[in-house]
Amino acid sequence: MEYSSKTLIIIFIATLLMVFAISAYSNETPLPESEDHPYSNNNILRRFLADDPRASATVACDKYPRVCRAKGSSGPNCCNKKCVDVSTDKLNCGKCGSKCNYSQMCCQGKCVNTSVNAKHCGNCNNSCKKGSSCAYGMCSYAN
Repeated sequence: MEYSSKTLIIIFIATLLMVFAISAYSNETPLPESEDHPYSNNNILRRFLADDPRASATVACDKYPRVCRAKGSSGPNCCNKKCVDVSTDKLNCGKCGSKCNYSQMCCQGKCVNTSVNAKHCGNCNNSCKKGSSCAYGMCSYAN
């Protein structure tokens, strides 16, 4: 989508007006100090940090491994300063730095080819019935 130069100028001016209006309001009206108020300084900062994906990087799991076990974490293990789940993470399968091949998935901490593995056919923990095989990620494809 391309914008004309006239449209871009209008967007720029509108943005400047909003910035000036917000800064004028914030300079004249102090924020409430109460912790319970939704617009207090502390609540605005908490909400800003919660919405910012880079904010979690301020507390590195290599220094504080407990952050990986916190609610909402990407996983309980710390690998290369990132919280991961080594039982399912393709780049850290079973242990940090153990990468699965392109055609493999990490199932229960082991790299498996879900195209042909009867215990993990098409997806992790999708077992084929006894006596059937897995081909192209489907049980009993050739039968």
